[in-house]
Amino acid sequence: MSASTYRLTSIHKSLDEAIGRELKARLPDSLRLLRLKKLKLAVKDRLNGLLRRDLAA
Repeated sequence: MSASTYRLTSIHKSLDEAIGRELKARLPDSLRLLRLKKLKLAVKDRLNGLLRRDLAA
């Protein structure tokens, strides 16, 4: 696993945890949830691109 892949995996995990914490909040902030989910998706897309590139090489 490359350093970039590890870093993105770590960021993805922390975003997932932040989403979980926000969902458990008494009054979840829907705007914050939306931002976190968008960021998580962007990280996932970038991670998939790196993995595909590594597999092709």
